[in-house]
Amino acid sequence: MALIVQKFGGTSVGSVEKIQAVADRVIAEHKKGNQMVVVLSAMSGETDKLTGLAQAVQNRPSSREMDMLLSTGEQVTIALLAMAVKERGVDAVALLGDQVSIHTDSTHTKARIKNIDSHLINEHLNSGKIVTIAGFQGVDDHGNITTLGRGGSDTTAVALAAALEADACEIFTDVEGVYTTDPNICTKARKINQICYDEMLELASLGAKVLDIRAVGLAKKYKVPVHVRSTFTDTIGTWVVDEDKIMESLLVSGITYNKNEARITIKKVPDRPGTASQVFLPISDAEILVDMIIQNTRDGHLTDMTFTVMRNDYERAMEIVTEIAQDIGAGCVTGDQHIAKVSIVGVGMRNHSGIASTMFHILSKEGINMMMVSTSEIKVSCIIDEKYTELAVRALHDAFALDKDNMPLEETN
Repeated sequence: MALIVQKFGGTSVGSVEKIQAVADRVIAEHKKGNQMVVVLSAMSGETDKLTGLAQAVQNRPSSREMDMLLSTGEQVTIALLAMAVKERGVDAVALLGDQVSIHTDSTHTKARIKNIDSHLINEHLNSGKIVTIAGFQGVDDHGNITTLGRGGSDTTAVALAAALEADACEIFTDVEGVYTTDPNICTKARKINQICYDEMLELASLGAKVLDIRAVGLAKKYKVPVHVRSTFTDTIGTWVVDEDKIMESLLVSGITYNKNEARITIKKVPDRPGTASQVFLPISDAEILVDMIIQNTRDGHLTDMTFTVMRNDYERAMEIVTEIAQDIGAGCVTGDQHIAKVSIVGVGMRNHSGIASTMFHILSKEGINMMMVSTSEIKVSCIIDEKYTELAVRALHDAFALDKDNMPLEETN
């Protein structure tokens, strides 16, 4: 008997018919003798609908009350799934985040999980019930309902799997697994059978939207095997596992891109100790995430600073940086919202040279200029003109032969 945590996203529970199909799938696993914990998102579109209602009554909705409002979406789906399971003759119980005691900090709308009390869940599992749990939500030390932000249901599922010491965490979505790149722009994209935590962390941080980055981080920390698969087929998906469980590491496992990027440059910045802090501290205080940073030294103890932010933070960041430039006696501030970040990822890069140069050569061959470059042990990222994104992805996918077949799939759990 195994303990399995399954998570179903909004498209998987977007109608009564889909919820009934989820019930059939969960019961099939339960009948194999497995204990089942099911984490659900709100129905597709429901969170956006609730957000719209909030904005209709308050220009800047209170974050605490937003959590109260948004948490209702998952309450609907877990109750309906429990009802569907019971209708099929199997006992079930629906539990909210505060009932399960998913303890979080008090950062409303983007809380982080501190710990989980698994006692009540185990009690219900041991009595033979299927337990349905609201994803995306928890409770702080003051009894306030909190939410984990977009992608929070993935994080809930992995956190529960860790707390319950589950045998596996299955993330059901509308795709069949993790692909070598976005199949919508590259027809040669191939589903990956197995990928290690580090590679998945990089892919998630660089724009791949299959798994939330916090969920991958938790899975790595607690060694939770995660199976990403489709709700609508029985096809084996992608296992996210420890690197030592993968027979061979490819040089490059995947290519991802992110068009939600903008570039800002401050020219003629005084090149002296403390200047970087003066520039980036106010940006950090405004909760704007800075990604890539480069400095180009000029003559006369001056430098140009260029960095990237998310495109939806661009206007606010430009306002802040323009004020900073005046305060520190820098030159003009320029920006560009028409850029994209293209990245290659693979743990095989650790032991092989020439991967970055191959990437640069391929982009050059296609006439694509690199504006910025960032590297880590297992990734290389380049900022390019947005209009060349699809061309760059397809060219790199071909260059690294990512359309070749997977190695034989090994049993993971």
